[in-house]
Amino acid sequence: MDTDDLNAAFAGASVVLFDFDGPICDVFAGRPADQVARDLSKLAAEGNPELEGKLSGIDDPLEVLRLTHEADDAAGLAIERALTTAEVEAVGVAGDPVSGAVASLEAVRASGRGAAVVSNNSAEAVRAFLDRHGLSEHVLTIVGRPEGHPELMKPNPHSLIAAAERLDVDVSLCALIGDSLTDIQAAHAIGSAAIGFANKPRKHQLFVEAGAEAVTDSMQAIAQAISPQPGT
Repeated sequence: MDTDDLNAAFAGASVVLFDFDGPICDVFAGRPADQVARDLSKLAAEGNPELEGKLSGIDDPLEVLRLTHEADDAAGLAIERALTTAEVEAVGVAGDPVSGAVASLEAVRASGRGAAVVSNNSAEAVRAFLDRHGLSEHVLTIVGRPEGHPELMKPNPHSLIAAAERLDVDVSLCALIGDSLTDIQAAHAIGSAAIGFANKPRKHQLFVEAGAEAVTDSMQAIAQAISPQPGT
């Protein structure tokens, strides 16, 4: 982690965008993602048997959603509704926010910046988790998965653009904190700064190679970089 890189990444940002699953919440900590993916795949195959082979062995619920929508829009909408329900249930048993996440949200507010959540998860699940943990007051807007359009999930920058428009700020004045390569790609596609949260060791070099403006394995370090410095 390079503290100077973190400080520089946030220096020009008036809005801090947070990915949800990773930087704020470990969504499937209490309800494993691979089981959710299997349940969704089974449901999709019941509606369209041709999907059984296509979805076999997939352990990512969002990938099940993408592939189902590609093959069958009606089935995709049904899977999306089921996934949203599963996500809301999952965040209810996900445990506490990720270490340093609350401090980061508080730091954004204390610094006079705005905070938004941009997520491939449903807005309903994000809102449920924030409400559950008393964090909603720190977040100005939530842009979740666009219903019926999984192709607009990150790495598409749709959610980042939507958040910037809602907050009436240019995307170049936004910095995104994310734990996936798709977050880095989405931010860079529109000229936003990207801060890679490497919550797994293998991600650090991946984010460096992707050109993230800063990479860290600590949300607490992010909070410290966002916090106003003495004398400023």
